[in-house]
Amino acid sequence: MKAASFNVNSVRARLDILLPWLQREKPDVLCLQETKVQDEDFPVQVFSEAGYSVAFKGQKSYNGVAILSTEPLHDIHIGFDNEESSGPRIISAVFQNINIINTYIPQGGEPDSEKFQGKLDWLKRLLEYFQERFTPEQPVLWMGDFNIAPEPGDVYDPVKLLGQTGYHPDEHALLKKFAEWGFADVFRRHVAETEQFTFWDYRIRNSVSRNIGWKLDHIWATSPLAQKSTRAWIDMNPRLKERPSDHTPILAEFDLHKDL
Repeated sequence: MKAASFNVNSVRARLDILLPWLQREKPDVLCLQETKVQDEDFPVQVFSEAGYSVAFKGQKSYNGVAILSTEPLHDIHIGFDNEESSGPRIISAVFQNINIINTYIPQGGEPDSEKFQGKLDWLKRLLEYFQERFTPEQPVLWMGDFNIAPEPGDVYDPVKLLGQTGYHPDEHALLKKFAEWGFADVFRRHVAETEQFTFWDYRIRNSVSRNIGWKLDHIWATSPLAQKSTRAWIDMNPRLKERPSDHTPILAEFDLHKDL
């Protein structure tokens, strides 16, 4: 199974990039964030013609999440416990008996702001969501734009950026609780190199060529699934296209028949 996560920063604006990428990479499951489209305007037919089923929840101009899959999805849930107080930022479904959770975690604003506290509260609720609905012994695949760079090698300047939103000790402490519950960073199981980024800010001149980036997008899995992972990587190509998202896809492959 090949799984991928991509913050597209407007799904309709990126179709010229996304559709050829789907044809080339052929992921079995793709989680999208920041789709930025109302449900009635989501390009369902376009993805159906490309061979994908899709589950989604969005709103105009902001947020929005979707799961694309090569097989029908089951047990689709939107929000925490099928309610929408979380905003269109979390969607889950079952694919081949694997629980897929796609999250677009709030960015958080400045560290001393109410928005930042709201981000921490959202993460606490997300941890409760996992604790309530799953166990670490189940195959759970958690993907998305976490808006957190967990390790020094996940930001371009860990000394300068420490304490800023996205690379803050409070965020790191909360994310550690997810690992303690039972999640493993699949990318880091296979890639030790630092400065492997998934996001480069539009506002920083030549940020891509200078590699001034952050690894904010992640693929995490519970042990039964993480141990079946065979590789993981970041695909820079979509970020180099004309009118790209400010993010690029992160991918992982799993041998579901692998004996543990």
